Amino acid sequence: MTKYFLLLVALPLVGVVSFQGPDPEPPPPKDEWIQIFNGENLEGWTPKFAGIELGVNYKNTFRVEDGLLKISYENYDQFDDRFGHLFYEQPYSHYKIRAEYRFVGEQIPGAPDWAWRNNGLKLHSQPPETMGRDQDSPVSIEVQLLGGEGPEERTTANMCSMGTHVVIDGALITEHCYNSTSETYRGDQWVTVTAEVRGGEVVRHYVEGTEVLSYTSPQYDTTDSNAKPLVTGDDLLLEEGYIAIQAESHPTHFRSIEVLPLEEN
Repeated sequence: MTKYFLLLVALPLVGVVSFQGPDPEPPPPKDEWIQIFNGENLEGWTPKFAGIELGVNYKNTFRVEDGLLKISYENYDQFDDRFGHLFYEQPYSHYKIRAEYRFVGEQIPGAPDWAWRNNGLKLHSQPPETMGRDQDSPVSIEVQLLGGEGPEERTTANMCSMGTHVVIDGALITEHCYNSTSETYRGDQWVTVTAEVRGGEVVRHYVEGTEVLSYTSPQYDTTDSNAKPLVTGDDLLLEEGYIAIQAESHPTHFRSIEVLPLEEN
């Protein structure tokens, strides 16, 4: 009798879940998420700045203060095109990544206008040790994080390709960036962004739990000089890679960065 009663209770719950719409991000069990930023230091992360050798945290740009991972330019006079990235030590293939971020303060002098309130999460990135010394960005797919100000709309969780292409609605997207359908987030408010990555199959972007962009078949751009050395054989699909955080001239804070490994379909 007990087993039969439990089955009757469970069936309506299954029915509720199966009729959820496609847009809301399904909430996985909280204890399955892996915190890849420990809130105390940069353990497990390696910096790489354009023009600087691997492992050097140029001018202490990446730092941990008050439990936050900060991209800081207080030690700079000018930006000098020191585009930087902070790489997590482990590659991933099928997973979700979720981060809480905000933009603060003023952009460092000498930086390009397009980099104002601009940061990003790099997915399926090449290993940092394979980057050229002067390379601005790893070959990767970027979840572009943007902030707005004033009445103009400026979406976040866009897709930017770095030596790569993706497919949207059956068409190969060769433009550098493709906008999401997100709202504009102004000021220094915290924003939660999530990416669901299914190897070389599909990637979905979420902002505050709502799907704002999806694409398939992330792949190398064979015309890109940085991507060419990474291509082996005829298979261009990006099946896995590293996660990296940008330092692109505007101070940014992250208070949570976590990964949920997913089973392959």
